[in-house]
Amino acid sequence: MTELKRTPLRATHRALDARMVDFGGWDMPVNYGSQIDEHQAVRRDAGMFDVSHMCAVDFTGPRARAFFEFAIANNVAKLQTPGRALYSCLLNEAGGVVDDLIVYYFSDEWFRVVVNAGTADKDIAWFSRLNAEHAFGLTIAPRRDFAIIAVQGPNARAKVWQAVPAAREASEPLKPFNAASVGATPFGELMIARTGYTGEDGFEVIVPATHAVELWEALRAQGVVPCGLGARDTLRLEAGMNLFGQDMDETVSPLDAGLAWTVDLNSPRPFVGRSALEANGATRAFVGLILRKEGGKAAGVLRAHQKVLTPLGEGEITSGTFSPTMLESIAFARVPKGVQPGDTVQVQIRDKALNATVVKLPFVRNGKVLAA
Repeated sequence: MTELKRTPLRATHRALDARMVDFGGWDMPVNYGSQIDEHQAVRRDAGMFDVSHMCAVDFTGPRARAFFEFAIANNVAKLQTPGRALYSCLLNEAGGVVDDLIVYYFSDEWFRVVVNAGTADKDIAWFSRLNAEHAFGLTIAPRRDFAIIAVQGPNARAKVWQAVPAAREASEPLKPFNAASVGATPFGELMIARTGYTGEDGFEVIVPATHAVELWEALRAQGVVPCGLGARDTLRLEAGMNLFGQDMDETVSPLDAGLAWTVDLNSPRPFVGRSALEANGATRAFVGLILRKEGGKAAGVLRAHQKVLTPLGEGEITSGTFSPTMLESIAFARVPKGVQPGDTVQVQIRDKALNATVVKLPFVRNGKVLAA
């Protein structure tokens, strides 16, 4: 039996009596008590997640910008200011999603990418292949000497500044999807990015692994609530954010996963997977569903892989959950093109076909319910 990988905060989670699970080969906390309380802490105040299983990777060399112009579907020409970030898909030649990731620009010779935990080795191998085959000459360095703590919620930024006063000057002016380096803190040099995976404001903080526990405890002292992967999943689903391996994978085009906005087909730039995307286009629609209540309550819960029945043909739920914010059962579904927000469809739950309403994503953003 292969031993699970551990983040620098693993002992801290266990000391807090977290319920630990195998998450893609990592020993990770799913919750510390009430998952709903953790979810609501992020929506109403501030919560934090250990996301150190994700991997920061540094790309350096004179042709770094040219490499990312070719390697990813979004256009790094948008990145002109140091610290600016870009969400994109990494595609294979068939137009399938190898991973979704965030690219940070620091100079034309230095980019940093944060990749998903379960795909990190595959992503690095794919980047390395592109680098070698096309002679970009970059140095690609995974940074497992870092830990990452995501602090999210309406009061998240203020509480980070209380825990790390030295970070305020550099990070307070940051607009969403921008990052700054902060030196001279008790926790070493930090990279603070105004990004997240919850639909709330906040920071993702890259910290030297040797200082991760100290920073975690400093944030706890300011009232930031430790949260596990369970709340992270319900929050991201409410916020309309995809999960690799469920909502898209190497067999799914970003155009069929609600991610067309991350693909730049307007510029003439060639990139991996472009020809396939242009040849095939979008073949399915990616929508939100709300299970309608009967007699004042839902007759089931929407889950991944349930069949969706529409007048235009069958679809399938990719992710589903019970929304603690909306008190409704919600889901993402890939359905036939032509299915529109406002339509009623049926979801096959056990031996019943239950009515659900098609809605535009996201369901919730910045604490406000947007879909009804």
